[in-house]
Amino acid sequence: MSQHAGWGQHHPGQPVPPWGWVPRPPQPGVIPLAPLGTGDVIGGAFKAFRSYWKPLVGVILAVQGIGTLLVAAAIGITAAGIGPRLRAVFDVPDGESAAPDDVASLLLYMAPVAVLLLLTTALVGGVITTLGPAVIQEAVLGRPTTFGAMWRRCWSRLPSVLGVLVCVGLLAGGPVLVCYAAFLPWAVTSGHEGITALPLFLMAVTLVGTPLALWLAFRFSLAPAVAVCEGLGPIAAMRRSAHLVKGGWWRTFGISLLGYMIGTAIGYAIQLPFTFLGMFALFPAMLASGEAGTPDSFVFGIVVYVVCIMLGAAVAAVVQLGYPQLVLSLLYVDQRIRKENLAEALLASAAATAPAGPYAEGPR
Repeated sequence: MSQHAGWGQHHPGQPVPPWGWVPRPPQPGVIPLAPLGTGDVIGGAFKAFRSYWKPLVGVILAVQGIGTLLVAAAIGITAAGIGPRLRAVFDVPDGESAAPDDVASLLLYMAPVAVLLLLTTALVGGVITTLGPAVIQEAVLGRPTTFGAMWRRCWSRLPSVLGVLVCVGLLAGGPVLVCYAAFLPWAVTSGHEGITALPLFLMAVTLVGTPLALWLAFRFSLAPAVAVCEGLGPIAAMRRSAHLVKGGWWRTFGISLLGYMIGTAIGYAIQLPFTFLGMFALFPAMLASGEAGTPDSFVFGIVVYVVCIMLGAAVAAVVQLGYPQLVLSLLYVDQRIRKENLAEALLASAAATAPAGPYAEGPR
């Protein structure tokens, strides 16, 4: 990997400063504008989260709220009219089975909810993936931003980021899905022989497919940041990511994995108090229900427990989903500093206090 000379480092052939003193690299924002170490990336992501928590938390909770309302509305509409179809399928006389038309009608009636849930999950993930690079684009220069600015930025680049996520998902998981689709029908129709071979097949596909999927996923892991910061489409962003990660896959993998682990651990710690609060509400309700002989208190306890769990999951997701994207975005900046001397363009932008960063410069 070619590496441009950065501040705070001594390179072969470079004169040694008097008394061994090396000037510190300039740092207008959350990271020094020089090749970053692991601590710089992890610490810079924490600084970005702390400094820009209002737009980060606001956008993530807003998109989660919109998604939850959409899914809840679809479930409510479906539940209001699904009763006759459920009775037609499950309330049949003994010894008889439900008519195929009734089963198909039930599945078709529930399909919109499943599709909406899938689309909502993709939308929430896409917005959060877009948000990380948008925040880092301002954070590396220390420029302030607002909820409105981040909201508009996320939606403007969301189609390209969603395209990246879909393409990477198909590339990383497609071969495994094709193997499953080709083998499972044979295993089901082949009787004992197919059932016996199924565990060995699943193990072999997992052993071969998992390393390939990981390699592809992290090879293109910087593509969302490229799509946001350089304004490229999905395929061009994936090519740029492959170029930036080339020669540094293990470093990208290790630091990214560390970021995901830290985000998961902090999110779990955030969710624990909500879980305990729900349990404290549920246990007395269970005891009261048993003494009184009515289920009302038990139902109330279940409702409180579920609400606490949902609130805890929503708050924890802010860190679990948001922090790793900040780490990946800083890795993108680091690779561009190392390979394309982005630091000089960032310094020029910081000195000029330009409203738009120079991320779109550099080779494609």
